Amino acid sequence: MNDQARFDRPLTAVTLALCVYGLLILFSAGQTDVPSAAAHVWQRQLIWLALSVTVALLVQRVSPRLIEWSAPALYAIGLLVLLVTLAIGTGAGTAASSKSWIAIGGHRLGQPSEFVKLAVVLMLARYLAGRREPPATLRELVVPVLIAAVPAGLVALQPDLGSALVFAGILFAMLYWAGVKGSNLVLLASPVVSLFAAAAAWSWGAWIFLLGGLLLLWRPYVWEGLAVLGANVATGIIARPMWQHLATYQQNRFLSFLNPELDPRATGWHIIQSKIAIGSGGWLGQGFTQGTQKRLAFLPAQHTDFVFSVVGEELGFVGVVVALALFFALLTALVRIARRAPEPFGSLVVFGIVGLLFTHIFENVGMTANVMPITGIPLPFFSYGGSFLLACFVALGLASRIAREGRDFGYREF
Repeated sequence: MNDQARFDRPLTAVTLALCVYGLLILFSAGQTDVPSAAAHVWQRQLIWLALSVTVALLVQRVSPRLIEWSAPALYAIGLLVLLVTLAIGTGAGTAASSKSWIAIGGHRLGQPSEFVKLAVVLMLARYLAGRREPPATLRELVVPVLIAAVPAGLVALQPDLGSALVFAGILFAMLYWAGVKGSNLVLLASPVVSLFAAAAAWSWGAWIFLLGGLLLLWRPYVWEGLAVLGANVATGIIARPMWQHLATYQQNRFLSFLNPELDPRATGWHIIQSKIAIGSGGWLGQGFTQGTQKRLAFLPAQHTDFVFSVVGEELGFVGVVVALALFFALLTALVRIARRAPEPFGSLVVFGIVGLLFTHIFENVGMTANVMPITGIPLPFFSYGGSFLLACFVALGLASRIAREGRDFGYREF
């Protein structure tokens, strides 16, 4: 096979376009009129990009059979690293009190949770691919839920709720792709809905009433229906104690999402400045490197959490549409690879990567426009961060290898 045939052309092309776009935005994020942490980050990101591409090329040569065989070991190592991170990890920025990063000699090496997400994708793919039939009952979902819930719980204890939510995105994406019924997915997610509905007695009561109707309609096994109802009641009861145990900055982020104007100079500052930046961009933006909110450093975390606000301010609606179109093209290319994978494990791995990337994109873009709470998770290929960029390229290396397997086997669909 020649070298060109080793790579999926649509996936390679859209990844290259996103990398170039992201580097340009990071360069612009560092062009400020006052001292900023964003200065020169694009140069460091370029170094990480070179390393990430190299690692992806190496991953692309690894046999999927070897990856499937090593999935349990990688998953176990991931859990161990998360435990170590809880013991000796450090924080940064607005999450200075968290324990999300591994640091040596005062230098942060990266967030292990980014790589554990991939380990969970591999472990879920191995488990689900090893079944003759997709899980048909809630009881049969216990194992895959635990595979995702254990690392998600460890990450939440750091605390890093944004990354913990990504594990849920991965889980539901892979269960859907494995063929789990939509009704079971809704019942599985229902305790989370109950948790948020418990913010007011009337909304929680309405949700419990609706849930009871759904249980009568879908008729799961009696004990499963009782378990779902009990889990929803329990989450409603513990909602307030859970809220009180959140870190102060996490409570403030959620409150600012509901109403940024309550505290515009503190907890609401981030989202207010982001909305001003995006709104001022109009159709064509203020011009590359010329964004006023960014240049005056009013826009916080302009090279990490709110890098997409720079796109809106400087390149306007057109720049936002181009970025979202590139993300859509990336996800579409990955779904095509998942459909054409020669065997279930590879197909599930690629769709798990789709779930991972989609959750990051949806949450990051949503929080810049105040339609999602601020959780501090990065935007793929745009936000500055070496460990996340490296994890993204490892994921794309896996997808590229599975795409190659699909070509070798004549694009048979799973």
